[in-house]
Amino acid sequence: MKAESNESLDLLSVFLTGIPGLDAKHGWLSIPFFTMYVVAIVGNSLILAAVQADPALHEPMYLFLSMLAVTEVGVSVSTLPTVMGVLWFEARQVDFDGCLAQMFFIHTFSCMESGVLLAMSCDHFVAIYNPLRYTAILTLPRITSTGLGITLKSVTLMAPLPILLRLLPYCHTNILSHSYCLHSDLIQLPCADTKLNSILGLAIVLATFGLDSLLIVVSYMLILYTVLGIASGDGRWKALNTCVSHVCAVLVYYVPMIGVSVMHRTAKHASPLVHTLMSSIYLFVPPMLNPIIYSIKTKPIRQGIVTLFSCKRELL
Repeated sequence: MKAESNESLDLLSVFLTGIPGLDAKHGWLSIPFFTMYVVAIVGNSLILAAVQADPALHEPMYLFLSMLAVTEVGVSVSTLPTVMGVLWFEARQVDFDGCLAQMFFIHTFSCMESGVLLAMSCDHFVAIYNPLRYTAILTLPRITSTGLGITLKSVTLMAPLPILLRLLPYCHTNILSHSYCLHSDLIQLPCADTKLNSILGLAIVLATFGLDSLLIVVSYMLILYTVLGIASGDGRWKALNTCVSHVCAVLVYYVPMIGVSVMHRTAKHASPLVHTLMSSIYLFVPPMLNPIIYSIKTKPIRQGIVTLFSCKRELL
């Protein structure tokens, strides 16, 4: 079949896949998916509102938590239109450029989330290693610069991916294996060599998620070394307790990611349903769980959310 010219890409569409083998149950499956979206978006928005409304929460730790909430809302909003479109309306056909845009935003916000988790681990290390100079070291300009740096890095690294994909020819029915657009899925579609795209994708993964996870491990080794130097048992426990929420957030983010990576490489012949579930856990579970984790384990955040509702009730 003759390859489509680049000029015809404006007319090209891709077709999304729902939950393999469960097409007849999409109506019921939409309930847990929609619930996860509501919890993720509302939960993270409440954290943002609480931090913004309470001056006592204008500290480095909570400002970084706000950045994490922004990235998680971004990931959720990026996938929501196509996922719920497939589950509710069987709307599987997506414009190619729209698919590229969704891919860019999903990967950009995911990269930003990884960078913010690294920044938060550094924040915990500074708070434990040098608590007296904590606010002097992590000033608002430095925190702002860190956030802008993470955003700029993520956008710069992810921008070439859709551009390179758009330069390739496509010549057959373009069916993806998920209800959203991912780079690993899209590079399977072109009728041309995608080695450059694959190498670039791997390099970006190693330079972002790989390096970030390594530096997070190093930061926690330094935190543990510092904590072991604290004389009192209560002091050691208090220092470690401040890291519990962040450790949970890191595990919730990286464990599913590692699981998806291992599945793609070692279980290629596994059921498509397994691959879909693993990818869904990676994209949907962290944004849903993190606001719950931080609300339960971080008393100031919990109090800030309660105060937020109390103020609204008084206004009514």
